[in-house]
Amino acid sequence: MLPVSYFIGLAAVLFAIGTLGVLIRRNAIIIFMSVELMLNAGNLAFVSFARAFGLLDGQIFVFFIMAMAAAEVAVGLALIVDIFHTKQSIDIDQMNSMKG
Repeated sequence: MLPVSYFIGLAAVLFAIGTLGVLIRRNAIIIFMSVELMLNAGNLAFVSFARAFGLLDGQIFVFFIMAMAAAEVAVGLALIVDIFHTKQSIDIDQMNSMKG
């Protein structure tokens, strides 16, 4: 069995890639996917710690995070589609105002 440090290292790398995607990119879809990547990195860390310590607490947290991520996808994609219909672009720089 692999040590927990490998999984935590992978989770840290995935979280760093997600953070860079949020900070660097200007496309709303890419930023949205980067946030999902960060959530999945947290899920990996929770599951690896839960397996290492033999507890179910981390897996229960992962279940709730996955439910929240599903709701985020539904609401977030609906907002992105609506913004695209009004602005004809999903560039973050053009979404600085709430005007229609």
